[in-house]
Amino acid sequence: MTTGAVRMTTGFIGLGQMGAPMAKHLVKHGLVVYDTRPEAVEPLVAEGARAATSVAELAEASDLVSVMVRDDAQVNEVADEALPVMRPGSVFAIHSTIRASTAEALAARAGEVHVVDAPVSGGFMGAADGTLAVMVGGSDEAFERCREPFEAWAGLVLHMGPVGAGTRTKLARNLLHFTAFTAAAEAQRLAEASGVSLRRLARIVRHTDAITGGAGSIMLRATTAPLADDDPLRPILEHVRALGEKDLAFALELAGELDVDTPLARLALERFAAGLGLEERDG
Repeated sequence: MTTGAVRMTTGFIGLGQMGAPMAKHLVKHGLVVYDTRPEAVEPLVAEGARAATSVAELAEASDLVSVMVRDDAQVNEVADEALPVMRPGSVFAIHSTIRASTAEALAARAGEVHVVDAPVSGGFMGAADGTLAVMVGGSDEAFERCREPFEAWAGLVLHMGPVGAGTRTKLARNLLHFTAFTAAAEAQRLAEASGVSLRRLARIVRHTDAITGGAGSIMLRATTAPLADDDPLRPILEHVRALGEKDLAFALELAGELDVDTPLARLALERFAAGLGLEERDG
């Protein structure tokens, strides 16, 4: 991998369901890999990667160390071995979803090594296709050093702010993701009680979300403050409010008729307008 005229060596630690396909996109650029499981390393070596015998060996050889392990404890374990031997100016990139404070603490003790938290979104499919989104927290210099290598396996690489900002972005994104799973469960219970095919409902949801963008389609503003009366988005979101409140009310009416408990839908109706920035304001 090159940044300007400088060739970078990337090391990848953690070759599981996400790490292995991410690392595979880097093989042709020069890649060093390490995992505690030899069977995880072998396919990448067969593709042309070089295997390291330890975290320290990989870290010494790499300008960028990408880490995709299970949790904060494993990230800290890898960092304890890697950071002391990494070259000044090199980058230690954490792709695992951890606490933002863990990345900040590592950055505080990393000396001349750049630490970035760079969690990803897009699942195994995005990792295999090279279309993941990566949310990077770190200095401008660190971001510029790792942006091009990340682009080998990502379709969207965004600098979110200082160390910790990448993780905070990922947690906000996943709050939406997993809350939506709860909403999906309520919708399925309502559909099932109505005699509707859940498989066909799922096909409709996937098809239409691919067209509209799903919940992301209403994330249009740079603030969550109430909309000004003259905001050009107000007519659009007033229309969304009218449709949403009507359809949520109808769905809750049907749920009541069928004795299906839908607490998240009730809360959604209660807070729908405020979430769009359309709550009533004093004065």
